[in-house]
Amino acid sequence: MEDSQIVQLYWNRDAAAIPASSEAYGTYCHSIAFRILSDEQDAEEAVNDTWLHAWNAIPPHRPAVLSTFLGKLTRRISITMLQHRRAQKRGGGAFDLVLEELSECVSGGETAEQAAESRALGEAINAFLASLPRKKRSAFLLRYWHAEPVSAIAQRLGMTESNVSVTLHRTRAALRDYLTERGFDV
Repeated sequence: MEDSQIVQLYWNRDAAAIPASSEAYGTYCHSIAFRILSDEQDAEEAVNDTWLHAWNAIPPHRPAVLSTFLGKLTRRISITMLQHRRAQKRGGGAFDLVLEELSECVSGGETAEQAAESRALGEAINAFLASLPRKKRSAFLLRYWHAEPVSAIAQRLGMTESNVSVTLHRTRAALRDYLTERGFDV
């Protein structure tokens, strides 16, 4: 089923939108959730919550790219679950390492100033990523958006693990410099 048809099902408040979303994007959303949460049951719960959030968001929102919309929902839900799990002192997952690596570039604090600058920061990061060669951009997004392990990125992009690690390190450093030059507090 086409994305536009699935969105229309949501728009019409047709319950068939949920199984259609699950069939089209269930595996994709599950992989995002599992990489963040490292727990099968929590990942399934996050994906189910994704369908509920999509149901509540469409309408009024009509996503242009359904996969991105659902992936973003899954990611937010999974990160919230991870934070909740940490708050209850039930441990962490591999996603902690991903966040730690990125903390070199962008701090995780939520001050009022950062909230006001978040849109500009997002635009700056998008511009930086757009300036990268395809392979570097792919490695960066696979690691820091999809939380893929370095070994999987290496295999997917035809690189060695060492090469991926070095590329990610250099890209983070370049991002930090890029943001600093534009006046962002990193």
